[in-house]
Amino acid sequence: MLRIGMLTSGGDCQALNAAMRGVFKVVTNNAKEPVEFYGFEDGYKGLIYGKFRLLREEDFTNILTIGGTILGTSRVPFKTIHEPDEKGLDKVAAMKQTYYKLQLNCLVMLGGNGSTKTANLLNQEGLNVVTLPKTIDNDLWGTDMTFGFQSAVDIATRCIDEIHTTASSHGRVFIIEIMGHKVGWLPLNAGIAGGADIILIPEIPYDIKKVIDVIEERDRKGHRFSIIAVAEGAISKEDAALSKKAYKKKLANYEYPSVSYEIADLIQKATGREVRVTVPGHTQRGGAPCPYDRVFASRLGAEAGKMILDGHYGFMVGYRNREMVKVPLEEVAGRLKTIDPTARIIEEAKLLGISFGE
Repeated sequence: MLRIGMLTSGGDCQALNAAMRGVFKVVTNNAKEPVEFYGFEDGYKGLIYGKFRLLREEDFTNILTIGGTILGTSRVPFKTIHEPDEKGLDKVAAMKQTYYKLQLNCLVMLGGNGSTKTANLLNQEGLNVVTLPKTIDNDLWGTDMTFGFQSAVDIATRCIDEIHTTASSHGRVFIIEIMGHKVGWLPLNAGIAGGADIILIPEIPYDIKKVIDVIEERDRKGHRFSIIAVAEGAISKEDAALSKKAYKKKLANYEYPSVSYEIADLIQKATGREVRVTVPGHTQRGGAPCPYDRVFASRLGAEAGKMILDGHYGFMVGYRNREMVKVPLEEVAGRLKTIDPTARIIEEAKLLGISFGE
């Protein structure tokens, strides 16, 4: 009997169900022995507290196009994984106990950076683990692409597209705040696809004066509006120069809902222009996966299923140079894939006339 546990951890995104379906189909269609799949509810919490259910074929029927996750998800921060819960339970020991109680051969984890740290820890503790790269931020080390990213780009791009008409009608400056707390892959790609005039990302601290210069130059050229795509983690050059302690203190007393509203206020005061902020928020995580993500997540799931059948554990299924690869978990855990400010895509965006507020 081959027994496999599966969980989805961290923020939800599109194509989680498609990826799980891929794993299930490949294993059940090709295993030479009976197979049981156990789904842990709400991520690592299910593994910690023994909340699971036996998954059957009907659970994976008609879920290819459905967003979210049929198992539920939650965040169990890695930084607290070694801390006992409120009742004194050792979380790591509890996860191992559940794994061995069910006599699992393998645990499949679909998650992002923090979740992969925990997966790597469990692997080091002797559990057989395989992970799939899930995040709309596309910031997992070791893979060129994560599933959920392209669907989120589609949604954020449509938001920018639809802002264009109202911005031009009223002659306003519009800021669209796009998810991306530590990295800017999502706002960068959506900004280019949506024709943003300015893109502000965490990796390139901005100078508000340069941002204002671009807006005023557009005014002089007769353009009625300007579109700014801002990552939720965008940071000014002044704030980037602060120590971590000083920056945290500033945020503790922050008077704006987010950085986009601060930028809007500064632009409005400097130019007298009407500025509006749009925050698509969690819509970027929701809805059906786009066709690319359905295919990509299915491929990742298929590769994970093959790895399980071959007994290859301790890896994330990655995607490099248009090929699926096995990436050791210790190489992935704790490393973010950020944007190099000198990257070709940044250079090409600048050639297109896009400003990064430098």
